[in-house]
Amino acid sequence: MKKIIAIYPGTFDPVTNGHLDIIERASELFNEVVVSIAVNQNKIPMFEKEERLDMLENVTRHLNNVKVDSFEGLLVWYAEKMNANVMIRGLRAVSDFEYEFQMSLTNKKLNPEINTIFMMPNEKYTYLNSSLVRELASYNANVEEFIPPYVMKKLKDKFGY
Repeated sequence: MKKIIAIYPGTFDPVTNGHLDIIERASELFNEVVVSIAVNQNKIPMFEKEERLDMLENVTRHLNNVKVDSFEGLLVWYAEKMNANVMIRGLRAVSDFEYEFQMSLTNKKLNPEINTIFMMPNEKYTYLNSSLVRELASYNANVEEFIPPYVMKKLKDKFGY
């Protein structure tokens, strides 16, 4: 049987419980899941790449078939380099679908051997994203139910409270 390696890319600034929900479920579906931080020169993240890698490694430690990494450039090229045959994209709402559908078709043109799988987080996380967590945390709002405890500690350290 063919080994299925899936890439779950994102900025993960910071990783949320919605991300973790998708990672945990993906780990049950695929032989290997590579959670990879997309380094984008046009984005200025709150957490440095190394901090995001650390958070992802900490919160996925319990998943034996999950690896954490980072990449720059086109996702499809990175997927080829990692011998991945699946790319996982999260969909929170219908508004995410149009962009993700367009990217999926483009990636399929670039490499027809790599499939895109859309996964929705648990309904309790459908409104959740990293930008919302960062904004709430900047006002010292309680975001503990949105992020893993280790990430909460890192956010508190970042904001000094």
